[in-house]
Amino acid sequence: MKKELHPQLHEVKASCTCGETFAMRSSRAGDLQLEVCSKCHPYYTGKQKLVDTSGQVEKFRKKFGG
Repeated sequence: MKKELHPQLHEVKASCTCGETFAMRSSRAGDLQLEVCSKCHPYYTGKQKLVDTSGQVEKFRKKFGG
């Protein structure tokens, strides 16, 4: 088996905008910032919620008059 074939895995902390944090392993070093997670995603919670990142919905409504 070849050495250095697989990327190095790092322990990272993933933080969601809802406040939940997860410890996980990733080939990407540094902490991650998530917009949604299993604690706040509408599919898992059963509640409908509008997730707007950086005003994309408002930009769409302004462009198409919605």
